[in-house]
Amino acid sequence: MKKILFLLLTAGITWSQWVSAHAIMVKSSPAKDESTNTIPTRVDVWFDAGVGPKYTSLAVVNSKGERVDNKDGELESRDKSHLSATLKPITPGRYGVRYRVQSEDGHIVTGKFFFEITE
Repeated sequence: MKKILFLLLTAGITWSQWVSAHAIMVKSSPAKDESTNTIPTRVDVWFDAGVGPKYTSLAVVNSKGERVDNKDGELESRDKSHLSATLKPITPGRYGVRYRVQSEDGHIVTGKFFFEITE
């Protein structure tokens, strides 16, 4: 019985370390689901930990699915938890942001969120 408890405890610790190593988006600008009349010139995304430069991408699309970023998404050199891309001139409307990063544990994490520019 002690052996089984030890194995379960060890597996639980290993699992919690594995799960916590995945990058989680903690903040963005514009903010997730934000509605604003200020037209941004860039999109910034921050994660709870540093992410690797391999497999990193950030894309911003309009409601027609057309990319409106300048395809220059990159990690900040001093803060490896900060990913950003500049935008082409955009107009009021709904925009989607898609990101892909490699977590510290090597796993690829993807996500998306939306923001809206009002008149």
